[in-house]
Amino acid sequence: MKNVVVLDYGSGNLRSAVRALERAGAEVTLTADKQQALDADGLLVPGVGAFAACMEGLQGVKGPEIIGRRLAGGRPVLGICVGMQVLFARGVEHGVETTGCDEWPGVVERLQAPVVPHMGWNTLEVPEGTSLFAGVERERFYFVHSYGVREWTLVTNDRTRAPLVTWAEHGGDRFVAAVENGPLTATQFHPEKSGDAGAALLRNWVDSL
Repeated sequence: MKNVVVLDYGSGNLRSAVRALERAGAEVTLTADKQQALDADGLLVPGVGAFAACMEGLQGVKGPEIIGRRLAGGRPVLGICVGMQVLFARGVEHGVETTGCDEWPGVVERLQAPVVPHMGWNTLEVPEGTSLFAGVERERFYFVHSYGVREWTLVTNDRTRAPLVTWAEHGGDRFVAAVENGPLTATQFHPEKSGDAGAALLRNWVDSL
């Protein structure tokens, strides 16, 4: 059984993520302990609320260092919702700019849609070659957010495999819904709140560890 740490840095209701991962077949530990987070087969970085508050909480438990060290060693990390957003270079909320973990270039900004927040079920534009969405490419997933990454700016060359980027649309505004980039995976939606489709996605991730 694969061991997964859900990083506990004071962000939101973590129990639903723990239960969903347990149902996906993982042995799950909820902790802020640095060594356990480094040693686990997989690390899940959750996140709800404001970008700046999540970054402050992450820094308090050395989250950016943990994420960076795991990725340097090719060890899997999964970010969910604001846990995905903080993986980008920066976030802008209410005119305040906050530096993120900078694992990917790009800015998290307010969605340009008539109705915000984006709350509810949405279909996705899933790229070919996905393993995260295997078997659930056409399913709907549950979103709750007002901010997102509206432009993917990472440039790759022929020596590196380009990340697989999944997109979604709300109110005519297109944004990044998920990224598969070697050991680093992230979703803007909440798989733990997405019923059978979300459960299948989490099983795919756990099985890949």
